Formats: sequence, structure tokens, C-alpha cells
Amino acid sequence: MKIRLSNLLLIFSFCVLIGCNSSPRHLGDPVPKQGWHEAFSQKLPLLGHRNWVLVVDKAYPAPAGENIIVIDTEKPMAEVLGGVVGLINQQAHIRPIFYADKELQYLDENIAPGLKDYKTSLDTIFKHIIPQPLIHEDVFRKMDQAASLFQVIVLKTESLVPYSSIFIELDCKYWDAGREKILRDRMANKTN
Repeated sequence: MKIRLSNLLLIFSFCVLIGCNSSPRHLGDPVPKQGWHEAFSQKLPLLGHRNWVLVVDKAYPAPAGENIIVIDTEKPMAEVLGGVVGLINQQAHIRPIFYADKELQYLDENIAPGLKDYKTSLDTIFKHIIPQPLIHEDVFRKMDQAASLFQVIVLKTESLVPYSSIFIELDCKYWDAGREKILRDRMANKTN
């Protein structure tokens, strides 16, 4: 059976088109609105000590930088935050350190409508955890520093409550500062 060159080119072109259409999505690509949970779930096992996850209000600025991934969830803050906390807690390698804007402590329902419901949802999600308060500008400094070396994932929500963002610094779950100090002391006392 003789195959003509034009037929080979046609078959080759068809295979290339099929291959391009079935290529896997990368997390940096635009995320389908219903797919934030799946995209985050795929990325989470790759994150570790010194990575950050931000669950932010609608007005949080889109940060620049190649180490920052922004996902517009189009979902309520409580839904996204609850999902993120649940997924992080399932991981064997990381533990979260939570931060919240200190300014939130000085707001009330009169100047920030929706604040009461937001705080109730935080109490439900965090139960026995109180996020460490940080001045908003200090959070930005931490993000700038972290994003220069490590990946930061930003999950934008539909929250319209000012200063409602939650910032999650990831730390190692199976190693801690106390054991690190023991290790460093042993290394310093070792005579060569």
C-alpha cells in the first residue's frame, strides 16, 4: 500500500492538533471558575515550608511576580477558607500558621457591613485557633519577601468585608524549631 506524502502530512497535522488539545493544564494557566478546589488540591502536595496560601477579599490587589499564582474562585470567603484549611490539615508534610489583618479588630458592623457574619464563619472554621494579627502593610512586606524565593498561592473570594483576608504561612509538620535547635547545637559542638 502506497501512502502519499500529502496524506502523511495530513495525518501528522491531525495528530499534532489532537495532542495540543489534550495537553495538561498548568496551574499558572487560567483556572475554570468551578475548578479552584481541584487546582489548589493538585498544587498543595508540592508546597512546603516557607510557601504561603492567601485567601483574600475581592479588592485584594493582583500581585505581580512569577512565583505568585492567583486563582479567582468566585466563591464566598467561608467556603474557600474552610476548604483550604481542610485540605491543608489532611497533609502529612505541612502545618499552617494563620495570620489576619490587625485592622479587623477595630472594625464593627456599622462601618463594615457583613463583619458579624464573617467573624461567625471564622469562629466555625478555626474553632480553637486564633490567627496572629498583623498590620496590613506588614503582611505585604512578608509576601514580597516570600514571593522573591518561594511560591505564593492567592485565592480571591467574593468577600466584600475590608481586611478580611487570611494569610497562611506553611511550616513543616514533621520538624519544628525545638528539634532544629537541638540539631544545630549538636553540629556546633561536634569536633572535627
